[in-house]
Amino acid sequence: MVNIGTRIQQLRKQFGYNQQKLAVSLGVSRPTVSQMEAGARRICAEELKILADLFNTSIDALVNPEREPVVTVRETAVRYKAKPRVRINVPQKNLAKFKDALLYMLGKIGSKPNVGETVLYKIFYFIDFDYYEKYEEQLIGATYIKNRYGPTPVEFKKVIDEMIKENSIVRIESKYFEYPQTKYLPLRKPDLSTLRADEIALIDDVLNRLSDMNAEQISDYSHNDVPWLTTGDGEIIEYESVFYRTDLYSMRRYRDEFQADQPAS
Repeated sequence: MVNIGTRIQQLRKQFGYNQQKLAVSLGVSRPTVSQMEAGARRICAEELKILADLFNTSIDALVNPEREPVVTVRETAVRYKAKPRVRINVPQKNLAKFKDALLYMLGKIGSKPNVGETVLYKIFYFIDFDYYEKYEEQLIGATYIKNRYGPTPVEFKKVIDEMIKENSIVRIESKYFEYPQTKYLPLRKPDLSTLRADEIALIDDVLNRLSDMNAEQISDYSHNDVPWLTTGDGEIIEYESVFYRTDLYSMRRYRDEFQADQPAS
């Protein structure tokens, strides 16, 4: 069983932090971080909050690492195992589209100072859920979990790791004002043959509407969308919930569609 110290060490390495860098972020010494990871020092509530912010996860996922979803990439359909652990297999055809959609997005907005990992999470969410509502089929079809910062695509980190190994993107640790920020920049152009014209048009629409928001603004915006509101903490956000959106978020006007379907009197 993975304990919280081991989980912190895993996330620290995953995000490219050494112990000294994490110590500075926490306001403690490097030996203290070593003690935390070894389970020899209790982690206070304020430190848990900082760690959750740094690693873009929830405090619950830090304290209960066994509830964190397991993500694998393979040529099978998406499957879900019983809670508390969820295994999510990314279909190969979706994986290519995921990568090229990300490269396309990064080519357009990756250099914006406000666009870090958290903003990308929410943009992916709105691309996927807006497309599903509008066309009743999936674009990328990522799996999104509700955490306190908004919808999070659980496949993202696995795909990112693959793309870094392939030299498709580079990860950059920086700061946006006083907050730590993880940015990604493209190292190659996307293969647009994996994306249809209507898919590119919707991606462009979402980027035009949302890419100037910072992490806090876009997170707050996602928190008022019906799929988020109707999902429990840590649970998978169901795509079908987009059909109950309010007018502010909806890509369709259901009343007009209903009236158009009625026979003329």
